[in-house]
Amino acid sequence: MYLLVNILGLAVFVGLAVLFSKDRKAVKWRSVGIMVLVNLVLAWFLTSFSIGRDMVDAAANGFNELVSVASAGIEFALKPLTGASLQPTFFINVLLPILLVVPLFDILTYFGVLPFIIKWLGKGLSKISGQPKFESFFSIEMMFLGNTEALAVSGLQLKNMNAKRNLTLAMMSMSCVTASVIGSYTQMMPGRFILTAVPINVINALIVTAILNPVDVPAEEDTIAKIGPATPAATNAESGSAELANEVKEEVVAEEREPFFSFLGDSILNAGKLILIIAANVIAFVALAAMIDKLLGGIHPWLSLEHILGIIMYPFAWLLGVGAHSFDMAQLMGTKLITNEFVVMGSVTGKVSHLPNHYVAVLTVFLTSFANFSTVGMIVGCFKGMVTDEKSKLIAKNVGYLILSGILVSLFSAAMVGLFVW
Repeated sequence: MYLLVNILGLAVFVGLAVLFSKDRKAVKWRSVGIMVLVNLVLAWFLTSFSIGRDMVDAAANGFNELVSVASAGIEFALKPLTGASLQPTFFINVLLPILLVVPLFDILTYFGVLPFIIKWLGKGLSKISGQPKFESFFSIEMMFLGNTEALAVSGLQLKNMNAKRNLTLAMMSMSCVTASVIGSYTQMMPGRFILTAVPINVINALIVTAILNPVDVPAEEDTIAKIGPATPAATNAESGSAELANEVKEEVVAEEREPFFSFLGDSILNAGKLILIIAANVIAFVALAAMIDKLLGGIHPWLSLEHILGIIMYPFAWLLGVGAHSFDMAQLMGTKLITNEFVVMGSVTGKVSHLPNHYVAVLTVFLTSFANFSTVGMIVGCFKGMVTDEKSKLIAKNVGYLILSGILVSLFSAAMVGLFVW
């Protein structure tokens, strides 16, 4: 029965996207259908086949190993001089390992490894999905770099694109997960579901935005502008060689590369800032939620932020096929949207081993994204500093669509994975 509910839920979520679409007639349903099919097959492969499960387990174990390696530096810096062992805390075990993971990914970027992977994965995704090249490229870029970082390195492209495509990228930015924090996630929730959610989210971000904000991109505008060393092929493409332009379709602007150790120093400092930002957000949101609960409790003992959010999100949780756990799931979903995923993961990390597998799967996948209200402010602010007033105002006017996009991608991903985990 719950499998049928899960299937119904996926259909309802697609229906909601269609209901709120800005232009239903412009939706490219063939492309959407192909992407849905690909994502269902991917979810099936990663959860139901031994080779798929081994792949995500290996990736999760790799991130866990990175975290364990990072603990050597953490122990050296923070261990008491008396020789007493460090007490595990959210800050020490979850956040501080980011000081190793972020520079590691930045080093891979510096030497061209990540850009190579992103480029070819993006091209492959564009071929399969039928979506514009840059949107596909951007979805892969977000997976490794994060939303604001991916936007920051795409400034040239954002300036060249029209306002509607900028809105699409803003909506997609709600659904990303940065590779640098996956190691932190796997310390709190089952790593196999975290690593399954990451690629599923990438394709669902394309699916949801293709329905909510369909944009027709002519072939001559379907290009990728990036910063890097200029190449003869790119120069010829710019100078008007039709044959090469169709083959390369990239505009490249030369920029001198920063010395390695200067780059590494900046990367470490940025990792420290990221830790402080996450810690500040967690402290502030948990405290604010406690204050709101205190005020609501003064009105009626039953009233709390979790109960209110549970009522609002209950229909969506029930449609994920979690049965008797629907209200608990709804509360956690609502809390995540109001606060962030770290708050919720930290609150359930000691309980997941005692919960049904399907419930753990859909909850973990739903939590694995940056879709929350604080992310909206980051995205709007990022665009405001990078594009014209006309483009940034369009994004600011469509904040509701940013939130809706993030919620729908999380629901799509949870429903798709949930179909195959019981």
